[in-house]
This record gives sequence, C-alpha cells and structure tokens, in this order.
Amino acid sequence: MSPRTGRPKSDNSKSERITVRLDSETSNTLKEYCEQENIEKAEAVRRGIGKLKSEIKK
Repeated sequence: MSPRTGRPKSDNSKSERITVRLDSETSNTLKEYCEQENIEKAEAVRRGIGKLKSEIKK
C-alpha cells in the first residue's frame, strides 16, 4: 500500500470553525485592516481574539 499523500498534519491545527455576521461599517474596518497588514480576515480575527485574552478576568 502506498503512503498517504497530501499536506502533513500541523502541530497547531485550526479545527474550530465560527461564522459571524457583520454590519457594513465593521466589515469595512476589517477589510481596511487586512489590506493594511496584508493578512487574511481569519488572521485578523485571531489577532483580535488574542487582544481580548488580556481582558479576561481571572
């Protein structure tokens, strides 16, 4: 039997999926940020969630 082909598994796979609805102002802000930073929308959302982490009360 031949070995599996395709992309190797990542150590930090992104298996969780979310869907959000945005108003046009928020969507435009996200688009402008992504263009400025030259990143995908998903990466921008990950960065935003990372910033929220510091606000979690423990």
